[in-house]
Amino acid sequence: MKICLDIQSAVGRQAGVGRYTQSLAGQLGGLAGAGDSLTCFYFDFRRRGISFPIPQTRIRSCRLLPGALVQKAWTHLNAPPFDSFSGAHDLFHFPNFFLPPLRKGRAVVTIHDVSFLRFPDFAEDRNRRYLEGTIPHTVAHADAILTVSQFSADEIVALLGVPRARVHAVPLGITPHMRPPPPETVDRARRNLGLTRPYLLTVGTLEPRKNIPFLVDVFEQLAPHYPGDLVLAGAPGWKVGPLLDRIRRSPVANRIRRLDFVPDGDLPALYAGADLFLFASHYEGFGFPPLEAMACGVPVISSPGGSLREVLGEAAILLEPSDAETWCARIRETLADEAKRTALITAGFAQAARYTWPETARRTWDVYRKVATS
Repeated sequence: MKICLDIQSAVGRQAGVGRYTQSLAGQLGGLAGAGDSLTCFYFDFRRRGISFPIPQTRIRSCRLLPGALVQKAWTHLNAPPFDSFSGAHDLFHFPNFFLPPLRKGRAVVTIHDVSFLRFPDFAEDRNRRYLEGTIPHTVAHADAILTVSQFSADEIVALLGVPRARVHAVPLGITPHMRPPPPETVDRARRNLGLTRPYLLTVGTLEPRKNIPFLVDVFEQLAPHYPGDLVLAGAPGWKVGPLLDRIRRSPVANRIRRLDFVPDGDLPALYAGADLFLFASHYEGFGFPPLEAMACGVPVISSPGGSLREVLGEAAILLEPSDAETWCARIRETLADEAKRTALITAGFAQAARYTWPETARRTWDVYRKVATS
């Protein structure tokens, strides 16, 4: 079985899909049996290469054309075939929602969530139009759909009409470096980031679906009772203007710290330095940040939005993001109750340990084999 994995989303600065692709690629090669092979393919017009190792895997790139140009041709012309660049394979895995044209071979596509359909007002307009235009072709022609939670699988069946037998829920993993760093590493990170006071943390792209204005409401009620800051770690996303205006108008604006994008390697220390991790998202297909916070030993208070109840289980305090007063009260209670904090940390470690990339890769390879032999 010859497999080709499209790793374009893992090249350059990585958001959630890029991290998924990189972590999956790093594990899949070791699963190849006799007669199997794995090729990772990407467009490298600027000859930058990739910055991460992919063991036991053939790496192939195209340097003749920019990937963005080819993507436009796929979207508007349904040509040229992907395998004219990558070479022939038995099965192709496209981990970023889109199925390009193929001359020959089976195709697996990962659709991480369908928030653009469930909450279209929260989506970036151009990306929403792109997905609405391409997803029908993708789900009609893919031999199998991978997704990252049972919740997302149910959403794909309900909103896209895909037969349940073609949808496979394979949860994601937490990388091994997501663990509590030594205290001196945490202290150094806090100094480097200018975090001189205690802080409550949220992590994620600043965009409407993450519901950050609600956390600002909560923090305004909490501020008289808490001596620290609210830290927002995440690059500005789409429709960020109203959020920035909300922060500027806040009476505690000087205690709301924006860190922009934080590299993956720096996140464990940032997580571990927080008093609590807060996550008020309206909708998640999986939900990396609260699970990563658990892995780094931080108590979590989260909404149950989308997949979060499934992924976090009983290891987090789950509250609907509708009543800032309730959130404020539960935050104060948790900060004051050391036994409760310890119980949440212990449960969080156990919950996060259930999610590993080797298991994600194993289950993904099982889907490959099922599709290739059906």
